[in-house]
Amino acid sequence: MEECGCLSETFLEQSPACLWMVREDLVFHRVYGSSVPILGKPAEKLTGCCALDVLDAELARTWAGRFVKALAGEILYLRERRGDTTWYISVFPVRAKDGTRYAGAMAHEMTPWKTAEQELRNTVLGAMKAQEFERNTLSKFLHDVVGQNLTALGLQLDLARMDVESISPETCMRITEIQKVLETMMEQVREYSYHLNPSAVERAGLRSALDRLAIHIRERFSGGLRINVDPSLKMDPIRASAFYHITQEAVENAVQHASCSAIEIAVKSTRTGASMEVRDNGKGFDPADILGGARGLGLLSMEHYAAQAGLDLSITSNKKTGTTVRAAVPETT
Repeated sequence: MEECGCLSETFLEQSPACLWMVREDLVFHRVYGSSVPILGKPAEKLTGCCALDVLDAELARTWAGRFVKALAGEILYLRERRGDTTWYISVFPVRAKDGTRYAGAMAHEMTPWKTAEQELRNTVLGAMKAQEFERNTLSKFLHDVVGQNLTALGLQLDLARMDVESISPETCMRITEIQKVLETMMEQVREYSYHLNPSAVERAGLRSALDRLAIHIRERFSGGLRINVDPSLKMDPIRASAFYHITQEAVENAVQHASCSAIEIAVKSTRTGASMEVRDNGKGFDPADILGGARGLGLLSMEHYAAQAGLDLSITSNKKTGTTVRAAVPETT
């Protein structure tokens, strides 16, 4: 039995995975393998120390929350990037024979799997680009063909109404009624064209596009929604469009999933150009949680628009402060 225990220790110590156990007081009980890529400290610096004391502040808050969930019986599946490496991490409850509870964790480096994952992401992004092209084409058709023809029809009705105004007031009233219906149709076409391709970002500027977005969001969101855009900010159309799309995705996620009562959108000038933040006071989530919705199509879309415009994208979230999505022009070194 003793030999079996020694062999188990040897197995854990030499495993390519990193494993650790944390007691209920959040003290690291055992650490096996290289913990530096994940926790920032070697095993000998962690063992016997409280996570809140030994880890860097932000990392400590993140892992403390995960450990508490595992101690309460939850199982978490996470994916985290550390430089050029990607890690898949399981955090799970462990109960000893004497009833003592621990939080266990196991991290595997999954960098070799990124090739297959990237191919899948490229396939999804390719489909998104194709869909975006089709939406733009349909939007252009609605604006340039349907919209202009409806406008021309309205002008013709104006001429017809003036021709019969003195001859047949009843006919004139009928034409006026038709014009009202036509105006409603034109407005609906404009709205649908805008939803397909919110090119108002390019035509009228980011602030106007965000104001219009807010109007639609307030139709189904009863909480507070504030927009603050630096009036002196000048931005090229590509980055302005990316900021808009990222904001749209972030706000949609907040409205649908965060259970928040307040959303704030802030766009301001920075030393390198501009930055945008979307903050909510909702329930928050762990951005590394694979099953928690953070890796859905919304995040993939934000990453897509950020990459297209050369922006840095980050997401921070916790239960106390909610979620912040930030996109910014990267700092040059």
